[in-house]
Amino acid sequence: MDWIIFLPIIIALVMYFTGIPIAYALMFGTLVFFGFIDTTSVPYLLMQKFITSTQSFPFLAIPFFIMAGSIMNYSGMSSKLMAFADVLTGHMKGGLAQINILLSMLMGGCSGSANADAAMECKMLVPEMEVRGYGKGFSAAITAASSCVTPIIPPGINLIVYGLIAGASVGKLFAAGYLPGFVMVVTLMIAVSLISRKRGYVPSREKRATAGEIGRQALDSLWALLFPLGIIMGMRIGLFTPTEAGGVGVLYCILVGKFIYKGLKKEHFIPIFKETISGTCTVMLIIVAASLFGYYLNWENIPNMLLRAVEGIAHNKILILLVMNVVLLLAGMFLEGGAALIILAPLMVPLVKAAGIDLVHFGIIVNVNIMIGGLTPPFGSMMFTCVAITKCQMGEFIREVIPFIIALLIALLLITYIEPITLIFPNLIYGT
Repeated sequence: MDWIIFLPIIIALVMYFTGIPIAYALMFGTLVFFGFIDTTSVPYLLMQKFITSTQSFPFLAIPFFIMAGSIMNYSGMSSKLMAFADVLTGHMKGGLAQINILLSMLMGGCSGSANADAAMECKMLVPEMEVRGYGKGFSAAITAASSCVTPIIPPGINLIVYGLIAGASVGKLFAAGYLPGFVMVVTLMIAVSLISRKRGYVPSREKRATAGEIGRQALDSLWALLFPLGIIMGMRIGLFTPTEAGGVGVLYCILVGKFIYKGLKKEHFIPIFKETISGTCTVMLIIVAASLFGYYLNWENIPNMLLRAVEGIAHNKILILLVMNVVLLLAGMFLEGGAALIILAPLMVPLVKAAGIDLVHFGIIVNVNIMIGGLTPPFGSMMFTCVAITKCQMGEFIREVIPFIIALLIALLLITYIEPITLIFPNLIYGT
């Protein structure tokens, strides 16, 4: 086999690891291939591919959901979710750490971004955790670990991107995310409880909230809590498509933030638009670059080569999923989550189809894997986000995050090999 056909992959990885954004690395690798290695393709086809890869109506969901998350942060809906998390878990050992985890689960319906959630909680919760005696390394580690849950709970942006790449139902992916996200939350809470008992971390509340307190806070936070549920049910009963759901979500957040919680002000709209434009441009540039890179991969039939290689070492679904998990975890350690998803999903989807693995189930597995990878050295994005904001020493963070990585790996194994965890809700809502 001529090694030269793999040169674009080598170029893209080398450029990425030297600090060049993944979108530019992918595009440059593709241009080198079609410009100097295989010149049989007409140049204008690349430009055509570049333009047509953006011409997809479902892509409109991305800016809408990014904007909805930004509005929720500025309008005070996020603080309502934090108050609700406090009445549920504040009485437990390591109360603020438990709140941190539950807030990330609730934030899944807001930001859908692990890094956005990690940054917000670093500013909101970590200073208070330090005041109450939690170590800086532990506070940063649990914040980074809990942020892994956020993109799994709908409407996570990565779920939309995977659905578009794999041709899977975005509605089913949204429905599939709830129970796996809950499993991740439970494993993290158990880890926090064990560590807190050993170190004597105290609850944030003196006693368990009464049913009345929980009910009152649930009522106060109801409009924020209804957002993800309303999105799922609206798509299920046919009120709107996943793309239209984003627009409905933006309108809902504006109305709730302005007229019910009254936290949304006119001066907030400029930063909201800036965050939306910046986030959308970043995601779309990576998608376009990955589309070009996928054109090169398919041109050289590399997905089929990978399929034959995997079939050579794994002959059943259990082993194939194990190999996929290892590859995804390793990729997540070196690539940013969105980049890993966009590069690897087109390669793996044909293998998954051939093995008879459900695409919705695999979509959740992919996202859990790359989130865990984002927590681990050497290039985990949530790790760098939390270390930079909290000014925590890297060595201290790594020591503290190990138990949480183990907890999430346990959750990953459960999600991978107990298929109903992922598929029970999509089957109930959409039918088998």
